[in-house]
Amino acid sequence: MSAIKIAFFDTKPYDKQSFDKANENFGFAITYLETRLDARSAELAHGADVVCAFVNDRLDAETASILERGKTKLIALRCAGYNNIDLKAVWQKIHVVRVPAYSPYAVAEHAAALLLTLTRHTHQAYNRVREGNFLLNGLIGRDLHDKYVGIVGTGKIGKIASDIFRGFGMHILAYDKFPDEEWAKKTGAAYVALDELCQKSDVISLHSPLTPETRYLINEHRLSLMKHDVVIINTGRGALIDTKALVKALKKGHIGGAGLDVYEEEEGYFFEDWSSIAIKDDVLARLLTFPNVIISGHQAFFTNEALGAIADTTLGNIKDYVERNVLPNEICYKCGSKDCTKEKFKRCW
Repeated sequence: MSAIKIAFFDTKPYDKQSFDKANENFGFAITYLETRLDARSAELAHGADVVCAFVNDRLDAETASILERGKTKLIALRCAGYNNIDLKAVWQKIHVVRVPAYSPYAVAEHAAALLLTLTRHTHQAYNRVREGNFLLNGLIGRDLHDKYVGIVGTGKIGKIASDIFRGFGMHILAYDKFPDEEWAKKTGAAYVALDELCQKSDVISLHSPLTPETRYLINEHRLSLMKHDVVIINTGRGALIDTKALVKALKKGHIGGAGLDVYEEEEGYFFEDWSSIAIKDDVLARLLTFPNVIISGHQAFFTNEALGAIADTTLGNIKDYVERNVLPNEICYKCGSKDCTKEKFKRCW
């Protein structure tokens, strides 16, 4: 086991801490690299059996070819998302596995935190009080009880989020391409068309994966359907929202606010310190000026429990491949599903 070499890209201190702890049970030889993976840095993985990548590493055709020439056999994503990979280019050159689930509670709870912060203006109150200002002017909130929340995407995270919101006494509307009617019947959620969800919801929380079909799911048309005091929460993928259309709606006062843990052009900004450097992305800079917008830097997943689960699953994926030549969390280049192969599922082939 110790002979297996892993090139670990885009390393942060917390990555090293969680993976070193998990690796006590595996014994891999991990080389931690601070640089992100792309065609310029791929040569650093030369001779590594496995490359471990994250959400902002870029795995295009050129990068895949360099890794293949360097004898890399497996790309182990330490995340659920894979929209940064050209799966078709990588397919049949290097296997790609991911972490399909780690802590859905972490993400769902962060969505609730963003909603409560926006609804009760706690971010503004915190800053005021620190300056000795105890005025309540402009801090009027609203009850969540008896309001309608639209859950877009009812996978594990969406379902847990709906449980949390239902605990506030909210009514659940849901949209999913593959509705779980049994779950809806059990919980009292109502599946509706996406346009209807946009029209009726007081809160909209996004939990869909990013695919060509879901890109810009929230666009200018759907923003125009929403209530003028609606709050949009996105802990899913940045490009679920057409951000320029969102900025336009915010400027006109057509929506009440937005809590965003993800941003469609976050690469290069999120996970880095830009506090002393001018942000060149005009759309992101404009978003940061709105008092009714909260942006967190892709931290919804960021709990001790989630980091531990990510490390264990990632290294477990590698062990499965090395010891048994099995890939339970491999990604199909056609549909993105885990376990979708010619032998197991025919739908994509």
